[in-house]
Amino acid sequence: MRLRDIMKTIVVGTIPIKDFLYTLETPSFDGRDLVFNKGKVPCAMGTSATYTATMITMREMKCEEKPLLMTSGDIGKADGSIVLYENLIENVDRVDAGILVLHYIMPIITLMKKFADKIRKMPKKPFLIADAGAMYAVKAANVGGLFDVLTPDPGEMAFLADPKAIHPTYMERHLFEIDTADVPKLVEQAYQYVSMPNILIIKGQKDYIIHRGRIVNIVEEPVVPTLEPIGGTGDTLTGIMTGLIAGGMPPLEAAVNAAKVNRVAGLLANPTPRTKVYEIIGKIPVAIHEVLNKGL
Repeated sequence: MRLRDIMKTIVVGTIPIKDFLYTLETPSFDGRDLVFNKGKVPCAMGTSATYTATMITMREMKCEEKPLLMTSGDIGKADGSIVLYENLIENVDRVDAGILVLHYIMPIITLMKKFADKIRKMPKKPFLIADAGAMYAVKAANVGGLFDVLTPDPGEMAFLADPKAIHPTYMERHLFEIDTADVPKLVEQAYQYVSMPNILIIKGQKDYIIHRGRIVNIVEEPVVPTLEPIGGTGDTLTGIMTGLIAGGMPPLEAAVNAAKVNRVAGLLANPTPRTKVYEIIGKIPVAIHEVLNKGL
């Protein structure tokens, strides 16, 4: 059995449902919803979209194990987020995770620092990916160098590039004035002043793939303008990349291919502004075939 077949992939993040109790399980996907032991959760944007895209991609990559989802309900009060932090801090060295994705979780700096301390003590740390709220916590706690991949959009990249800000609200004024399309300047500043991972995927009209502070690829085709207002397409990109890495693809290659697959899946969905992210997720298997086998 290959290593890729036995390492666990765990997606961690809250879902915006009040009183949804903590769970660590492998929900299934029925085409619209995630199906848990205790009921269904819409596969909308956020953690649910990232997890589902991860699961679908891992299946296409012939992984023997399905990913796990560690989640809890949180409607902005941080209660569910605290539960997730506490479980990570207590159990991250016991769950045997090969890949750990932190997603929608409130940026609580003290708890992120405790999590980072626990990771540093592990004999072999998991491959760490952060998106959404977890990425804010990573930056605010200044532990980006402990992670392997962050996946900001250009606005979030401006936050990451500010050495003083602990939340986007408190960014330096001049960074608000930078054209967010001017990604090279933001990348240069971030890697000069802030603890950063080896890989960034900066998601937007153009997807920039960054390796150790250098732009190594820009993915901008196919161009599907209708995808811009559809919530969750950045979340699916993170999930696709996670699934490709779980399937044995080198991380930098996975980042480039994930950007391509995400765009092709969006194109195949023939989207309108009313398209839901689960419709795009349903096209991921065909998109993987188009990108990996046909070289799109």
